[in-house]
Amino acid sequence: MTYIVNDNCIACKYTDCVEVCPVDCFYEGENMLVIHPDECIDCGVCEPECPADAIRPDTEPDMEKWVEFNRKYSEQWPVIVTKKDPLPEAEERDGETGKLDKYFSEAPGEGG
Repeated sequence: MTYIVNDNCIACKYTDCVEVCPVDCFYEGENMLVIHPDECIDCGVCEPECPADAIRPDTEPDMEKWVEFNRKYSEQWPVIVTKKDPLPEAEERDGETGKLDKYFSEAPGEGG
């Protein structure tokens, strides 16, 4: 098992999860985070830290696409280990559906 970040993170990018991760497997895009599935040790400490409920175990239904999504972008984006402020529109976008098609950016974040 591994954990993944899904589209609930897009346009929110809460980073509470990165500080509790013992293996630094989070990577930062311009408007979301991803988890490298090969680096995640399945400890689960990040899942309850996410206010947007964007971190899910890959054992849930239909998670295969998110495992590959997380793998792809974790290999392109910089690692993030330090908590940052969420995006300005985070509260407004939290819980919104269809964010992958509406807001997702492939651009990397700053990392750090």
